[in-house]
Amino acid sequence: MKLFLALIIVIIFLFSCEQPVEQSAINTHETEGCLFIIGGGSRPDHLVNRMIDEAGLRNGGYVVILPMSSAVPDSAIIWASEQFLKNGIENIAGFNFLPDETPPANWIDSLKNASLIYISGGDQNRFMSIAGENEIEHAIWTAYNAGAMIAGTSAGAAVMSEKMITGDELRYPDYSATFRTIESENMEIARGLGLINTAIIDQHFVWRSRHNRLFTAVIEYPELIGIGIDESTAIFVKQGIAEVVGNSQVMVFSNPKKSHIKKNNKLGARNLNVDIYLPGETFSIH
Repeated sequence: MKLFLALIIVIIFLFSCEQPVEQSAINTHETEGCLFIIGGGSRPDHLVNRMIDEAGLRNGGYVVILPMSSAVPDSAIIWASEQFLKNGIENIAGFNFLPDETPPANWIDSLKNASLIYISGGDQNRFMSIAGENEIEHAIWTAYNAGAMIAGTSAGAAVMSEKMITGDELRYPDYSATFRTIESENMEIARGLGLINTAIIDQHFVWRSRHNRLFTAVIEYPELIGIGIDESTAIFVKQGIAEVVGNSQVMVFSNPKKSHIKKNNKLGARNLNVDIYLPGETFSIH
């Protein structure tokens, strides 16, 4: 059965490379779009179905998968497509835009008219190097402003914010899944898509104990909140309100007093706020 599904997905993918998705299947939302930001890991069916329902896919429209974060983009399209096929959604396209190549006009047109744009996991820096500040980013924003849902998991979650955590440490360049210290001028921040400009997003959060990253973030960028989304968990964001969806928790960090103390490159602060939200609970991202 899995092989059968995979073959169907590959056929869909190859078809999508030849021509744009039919324009009769455009998104039907009339208001500004929404975000579905997944913290990585496995995606339970109830989470996927919530994403599908909020995107309005059961009423028509189509999904475009953007796999450019992944080192194996063709496989990323297959893996991402399976979650939609399993839950009854078949109108799927995968567009692997390549670096230093002019994006195909038909792909850009289909991207602008998608009901759901899904950004895979991998390396957020790789994604932004291909999709940032060009026609691809503009098409994502066009779809979002027309009412589409923009979704992403892991690296696809990190790119949502304007200030994006790259995952790299400036003082300790050997990669680690978490930060071992809370230090100044250590966290590397780059430009993301900017779909959220009031927060910095982090993923795999509780499972990989990434608290030090967002403590650092809200001390160095006190005007922003830090949102840490655990695995198998998402936030559904619409009109400035985030709802927790999935199996685990979302942690929100803030620095309301804009406290910033530095000594020998170590960072300190007073009266930081930390909230832990459970599935079904909501919070403001402003």
